[in-house]
Amino acid sequence: MNGYDKGVSPIQDDLDHILADTAALWPLLKGQRLFITGGTGFFGKWLLESFCLANDRLGLDAQAVVLTRNPESFSRQMPHLAANPAIKLHTGDIRNFPFPDGEFSHIIHASTTSAVATYNNERPIDKFTTIVHGAQRVCEFASQCGCRNMLLTSSGSAYGPQPENYPFMPESWTGAPQVFTPEASALGESKRVSELLACMYGEQYSFGVKIARCFSFVGPHLQLDIHYAIGNFIRAALEGRQIVVNGDGTPLRSYQYISDLITWLWTIMLKGESGRLYNVGSMDTISIGELAALVASCSGNRSEVRILGKPVAGGKVNVYVPDTNRAMKELGLQQRVGLQEAIMKTMDFYEEHVSHEA
Repeated sequence: MNGYDKGVSPIQDDLDHILADTAALWPLLKGQRLFITGGTGFFGKWLLESFCLANDRLGLDAQAVVLTRNPESFSRQMPHLAANPAIKLHTGDIRNFPFPDGEFSHIIHASTTSAVATYNNERPIDKFTTIVHGAQRVCEFASQCGCRNMLLTSSGSAYGPQPENYPFMPESWTGAPQVFTPEASALGESKRVSELLACMYGEQYSFGVKIARCFSFVGPHLQLDIHYAIGNFIRAALEGRQIVVNGDGTPLRSYQYISDLITWLWTIMLKGESGRLYNVGSMDTISIGELAALVASCSGNRSEVRILGKPVAGGKVNVYVPDTNRAMKELGLQQRVGLQEAIMKTMDFYEEHVSHEA
C-alpha cells in the first residue's frame, strides 16, 4: 500500500507529494504568467491546486489566467481556487476566445471537448472541429503573447488501435486512427492534428512545444457517472451496488493516479525536450474484469461483480496501455502510487468530501 494513511486527506497528501517531486522545477516559473486551457476539468483542477500550492509555499509570485466557458460554475465547485489571487478566470470558448492582455511565458493547453458531451453521444464532427479549431486558436495566441513553452496534453488515442502484439504502445509507433471509423477516431485524429499545429506554430514563432500523450487515469475529481469504466465501478462500489461489466471483461487497460500524472505534466513542460512526444500513464496492465474485482475488494461494501459478456475463443483482445520508458529514463519520472492505493484514495475522497451523487 506504499504507506498510505487513510486518515490523511488524499488531496493535501497528494499535493504535498507533487510539490516535493517537482520542487527543483518551480523556480523556472518565478514571476511568470501562465495561460491554461482545460483548467476547470479533471486534469486542470489538479494543475491549479498544485500551481497554487507551489506559488504560495515557494513565493513564486507567478500568475495563471485560466480559460473557462462558465466561471460561475467553477467558482461554485472550487471556490478556494477561484478566490486565490494568483488565479484569474478568463471567460471564453476555446474556439474563439478573446486573447487576454499582456505576455505569457508558458501555456498549458489541456482543453478538449467535455467528457459529458462524449457521454451524451457528441457528433464526431463537432468533437473534431472543436478540438482542432481550439488548438489553432491557442497556437495563434501563443504566437502573439511571448510564449516560450507550450505543453499540449494529447491522447493515446492519437496512435490509433494498439496492435495486439504490442503489449505497450511506444512513442515510435507510426500508426494512426482509422478514418473510416469516425466515432472511434474523431478524438485521436483531432489530437494528431492539434499536435501538428502546435509543432508548426512553435517552429514558425520560436516557442517550445512539449506533447504529453495521456492514457487512462483515476483520482479525486474524476467523474464517476459517465463513460469511464473505473469511475462507474467506484461509484457502484461506494453505493453498495453490483459492479456490472457490460463487455466480456477482457480489454486490457492501465490507470495512473492523478498525483503521478500531475507530476509528470509539470516535469514534461518544464524539463522535457521541445518537439518530442512523451507517453503519460501506467504500465501496470489489468483487464477490465480484474479491475472490477479489484474495485470490489477495495470497498467495505463487498459489491458483487457481474460480467455480462462471454469471451470469444480466438478473439482479438483490445489493448490500451502505454510504454512510458522514455519519460522515465529521460526525465527521471516514476510511478509512485499503485492501482490499489489509487482506488482507495479516490474512494476515500468521495466518501469524505462529496456525496456519491455529485
